[in-house]
Amino acid sequence: MKPEKLGRVLGTGVRVAGRMAVERQSDAQRAVAAGRQMQAAIGSETRAAMQSDLKRGARLASRAAGRGMGGFLRPFRRVGGILWLEVTGFFFGMFAAYFGADVWRVRASLRQGTEHNHLLLSAAGCAVFAYLSVSAFWRARRR
Repeated sequence: MKPEKLGRVLGTGVRVAGRMAVERQSDAQRAVAAGRQMQAAIGSETRAAMQSDLKRGARLASRAAGRGMGGFLRPFRRVGGILWLEVTGFFFGMFAAYFGADVWRVRASLRQGTEHNHLLLSAAGCAVFAYLSVSAFWRARRR
């Protein structure tokens, strides 16, 4: 295609597109004006009824969306619960290991010694956290 002809074709296309845009804009402005006239003509009772219907529809739509998301997330809730129990069991196990190492460190004070009370508190902490860790993993396994 020759450059002169290409320029004419593009120029004509731009002019036609410009006219179409102006026509569509004026159509949209007319539609907006008609909507405003219609709103002015509608009485306050009708407007209130329409708003009530819109609120009811929005409420029903949000309820349906909630049910849909609940059904979608149900399997993830189960897996998330199991994962939560395993993570908490791990952290309780870490605390039990800390108290167990402390018991091992002061084990010479078992019968009598300066750190006898420290040994008893550490042993109790180790027992409590070991129980919590084992029970968390047990509950995760049952799910």
